[in-house]
Amino acid sequence: MSEIKVPAMGESITEGTVSRWMVKEGDTVNQGDVLLELETDKVNIEISAEESGVLEKIIRQEGETVEIGETIGTLSAGSGGGSGAPASEPVAEEKKAVTPAPEASTPPPAPVAAAPESSDSAKTASPSARKLARERGIELDQVQSKDPIGRVYQDDVKSHNNQAPAPAAPPASKAPAAPSAPATGSSTYTKPVERQRMSRRRATIAKRLVEAQQTAAMLTTFNEVDMTAIMDVRKRRKDKFKEKHEINLGFMSFFTKAVVGALKKFPTINAEIDGEDVVLKKYYDIGIAVSAKEGLVVPVVRDADRLGFAEIEKSIADLASKARSNTLALSDLQGGTFTITNGGTFGSLLSTPILNTPQVGILGMHKIQLRPVAIDAERMENRPMMYIALSYDHRIIDGSEAVRFLVTVKELLEDPESLLIEG
Repeated sequence: MSEIKVPAMGESITEGTVSRWMVKEGDTVNQGDVLLELETDKVNIEISAEESGVLEKIIRQEGETVEIGETIGTLSAGSGGGSGAPASEPVAEEKKAVTPAPEASTPPPAPVAAAPESSDSAKTASPSARKLARERGIELDQVQSKDPIGRVYQDDVKSHNNQAPAPAAPPASKAPAAPSAPATGSSTYTKPVERQRMSRRRATIAKRLVEAQQTAAMLTTFNEVDMTAIMDVRKRRKDKFKEKHEINLGFMSFFTKAVVGALKKFPTINAEIDGEDVVLKKYYDIGIAVSAKEGLVVPVVRDADRLGFAEIEKSIADLASKARSNTLALSDLQGGTFTITNGGTFGSLLSTPILNTPQVGILGMHKIQLRPVAIDAERMENRPMMYIALSYDHRIIDGSEAVRFLVTVKELLEDPESLLIEG
């Protein structure tokens, strides 16, 4: 028999959540078959069988948090699927079912043993949910689960009790308080709500964003960019660019190039704080924030200073595709010296981006919108304008440095040809 353990998944990941088991207890698997999917705060990882055999026991259920190195199941060795341990285990369970045992509160998870107590085994439920259901006299079969995989949690049992109290519930609860509720004059109608458990990635994002605001002295400075020149270059060059490189010429390559050019002039913004030291990074790995189904992820374009426009566009397109199909590798997400986020794709006109710690700077792009601009003292023109925002850690970046960095980005974008020289 071999143990199925949670593998090491990178220095920054110490735990994960069992997302779903692909096989059931008693199933025969071959070496390399996917056994389960593990959700971490960065990526989802598939755990495969290291040898052929039969899945003997699932120790950690879907939705449970597990740590690196923890045993989550056992696999009996052997390529066959019907001899040895798998055949003997159901027999033992059948004998258990025939013998009237008073203790049926913790039956084995096999279908045969489920008969003595249908309320506790008809549905997969957490231990706390089972306990509460027994205390309140509620059949788990009648509890509606809000979990996508049908697992019943304690909150589901509480909601069921509020909406449809069982006959046994009044003696268990405070009986004198029950008649006084309608006397308040409030409506007895329970307004509909839907409770959803945060994914591990969403919970981690929330935690890191709060930590960034609590630990960094974060400030934001703003400017605006006249996008006329870039839009003119794209209009004139986009067809030949796509024909030659088989990728569209977008805005992100211009912004990535401009950011790299500005970071070279202001190296403190391409740094991080380590205790009382400032670590200045002599390379330019630019994170590009991408909105995926389970939350924001920031894959990294490596050595952006060495890439041409087409290489940057291809890198971003590839990373975005991986993010949306949930196939990003840990190596795609680790590191990064500076981040660019584009709220303009969703119509945002102006926002304050939050630092992607331990980085000390992040550039926010926004929607391009026609606005009247003063060309000189006598002329006004409608120009395609974009607000840009730089959030920075004031602990090591002075306000004047942040402002000059953003002005440099603006100047490089408004003179696209200069990006070829600066890059």
